[in-house]
Amino acid sequence: MDIQTRNWKIRCVIYDCDGVLFDSLEANTKLYNDLCALVGRVPLREEELQYVHTHTVYEAIHFIFGKENDLEKKALESLKQVDLRNYLIYLKMEPHLFQTLEKLKEKGILRVINTNRTTSMKYIMEKYDLWQYFEMVVTALDVKNPKPNPESIEKIIEAFKLKKEEIVFVGDSDVDQQTAKSSGIKFVAYKNKEIANDAYINDHLDLLNCLPN
Repeated sequence: MDIQTRNWKIRCVIYDCDGVLFDSLEANTKLYNDLCALVGRVPLREEELQYVHTHTVYEAIHFIFGKENDLEKKALESLKQVDLRNYLIYLKMEPHLFQTLEKLKEKGILRVINTNRTTSMKYIMEKYDLWQYFEMVVTALDVKNPKPNPESIEKIIEAFKLKKEEIVFVGDSDVDQQTAKSSGIKFVAYKNKEIANDAYINDHLDLLNCLPN
């Protein structure tokens, strides 16, 4: 953690969902492998698994099935038969998340989720009782251009009348890093040193070290 982060004047912390709020590797693997099975395709390859972790479900389906004849259309039809709520049990909440969110509230700092998930996000919010911990949730359904396009960040800035220097984005992927860069806001890498720009944390509570006492 860079000691200079103590000088940050933060009013809003934006969180990615997958890989930051939750370890969703097992859930994503299960969902997309089930789709593969439904259309008669081999299970996910490693590069495909990495892709679905950070992109919308429609981008993921295009990436996995779009290069194989009419499999993409079959996969989209199969998705309609899938109850996304069945995969929530495979999500693993990251340690110390609630404690950190409570501390941020005590400091008067806004808490926002910015994710490329779509309809599944509302199920996650309900199952894990997250609504009380966040002032805003932006999904890929709320914008025309999802991450890494800056539209989602601009939506948050407008909603709370924020300045860019008052925001920090906590993410774990290249897509998150690119989103912060394209938006001109600070970026904290979570459990991924390879994309660390302004700061790196290995535990949610470490984020508090970025903020003034």
